[in-house]
Amino acid sequence: MYPANTPHVPAQRAVEVHHPTPYPPATVTPAPLVPVQPNTVPAVASIVLPDGRVVTGYAINPTQPEPIAAKPAVSRTAVNVALGGVGFLAVCGGLILLTSFIAALTAFITQLITLAAVIFGGWIAAQIFSASGHRGGTTVNIRKAVIKRNHFHS
Repeated sequence: MYPANTPHVPAQRAVEVHHPTPYPPATVTPAPLVPVQPNTVPAVASIVLPDGRVVTGYAINPTQPEPIAAKPAVSRTAVNVALGGVGFLAVCGGLILLTSFIAALTAFITQLITLAAVIFGGWIAAQIFSASGHRGGTTVNIRKAVIKRNHFHS
């Protein structure tokens, strides 16, 4: 703890020990009874402390607590919990309705696509398999035509 070349010895301190002195037990004497008229407060009040001392002072009227507002029949916490539950159920119901709406919309779009495919496919089939021939454009009667150098002459 100290360097080896230190020539002095650490100083020793004088230690004082203090022992607590117990107080003698106080003798409690009962407070003197002061005759008081009923419903009246004395002008000066005296109190006897447990160690026998008497404290005298003016009496202070006790403060009246503020009147408490009438509590509702149901606590606010219970109302808040119930409203939270109702809101949660409404959200869950809304989500169920939303998923049902999305499923119905998907089915409707699928049916529209299928209907369009059937109608367009039917139109194409009618064009391919129709026996009416050409309705528009130039009709060429090949039997009467003379073909010469890629020109048709009649």
